[in-house]
Amino acid sequence: MEKNILVTGGAGFIGSNFISYFLNEYDDCKIINLDKLTYAGSLENLEDVSGRANHEFIKGDICDRKLIEELFQRFEPSAVIHFAAESHVDNSIEDPECFIRTNINGTFNLLDVAKVHWMTAPFEFKKGCENNRFLHISTDEVYGSLGQTGYFTEETPFAPNSPYSASKASSDLIVRSFYKTYGMNVVTTNCSNNYGPGQHFEKLIPTIIRKALAREEIPIYGDGKNIRDWLYVTDHCKGIDTAFQIGVAGETYNIGGNCEKSNIYIATLICNILDGLYPMESGKSYRNLIAFVKDRPGHDRRYAIDSSKIERELGWRAEQKFENALIKTVKWYVDKFREQTIPAE
Repeated sequence: MEKNILVTGGAGFIGSNFISYFLNEYDDCKIINLDKLTYAGSLENLEDVSGRANHEFIKGDICDRKLIEELFQRFEPSAVIHFAAESHVDNSIEDPECFIRTNINGTFNLLDVAKVHWMTAPFEFKKGCENNRFLHISTDEVYGSLGQTGYFTEETPFAPNSPYSASKASSDLIVRSFYKTYGMNVVTTNCSNNYGPGQHFEKLIPTIIRKALAREEIPIYGDGKNIRDWLYVTDHCKGIDTAFQIGVAGETYNIGGNCEKSNIYIATLICNILDGLYPMESGKSYRNLIAFVKDRPGHDRRYAIDSSKIERELGWRAEQKFENALIKTVKWYVDKFREQTIPAE
């Protein structure tokens, strides 16, 4: 019997990659894909699954409780995989309210409607709902900032430093409370920085590529030595699937790439790749476009994920080598930009 799974935010970068991966792996499931189609979501991201009988797209907002209730009544999903979120730190600094509304209130709506449909009382599931699962996708930014050493583990106290990370930390705790208070079958994953083909232009790697190809200044915050752990999106999708399939109820799993790189290293490497793939007519290097700009407020210095728990307990491990996957990513954007007119130098 085909199982219905409600995926929220499935037209975004990570969500759409996950749906494509998941439907290619499993033929006994139907994905109900709910996405608001804000600026960060696009139906173009779903071209790989468009027209498939086991994928149904619905435009809607997770903050619309009536809609969520209607979807549960219509499709009776056996699981929720929750990607939907406002996710760009700079935007959260400018407009924190929509982050609070979507990331906190929207997550609560999903949890509460799922509880009503799956459970009769705290720690009592309705017949046939014993294995129903709510998987919550979150970020390493909830943990705050690291010094020069150490790693984020699942036991690291939350210390969010932006409205975005604070809203995600809040949603993580609400998910946890539904396990502790009601016994709901929830699992949370916290990932490091994702990258790969098709990511929205606002993110660091696409911004560097876009600015370089347009012969514009490549802005790097502060001294460029802020460090992030980078995770290829397909590796992340496999980690999410692993946590969804065999993760233990109530547990959190950190998913990282074991790949710490500074922002200036990323920018320099991308420029070097572009020098080879799409050299400037002048013969100059794209590195000359790099410019350091005023740091943003609350800019965390270093993130680094300890993925040993999911590796040890569930058997997942990141597979992609960063430099190889970055070349593949840059090539994708170059191909896209070659369809447009590149401004003269």
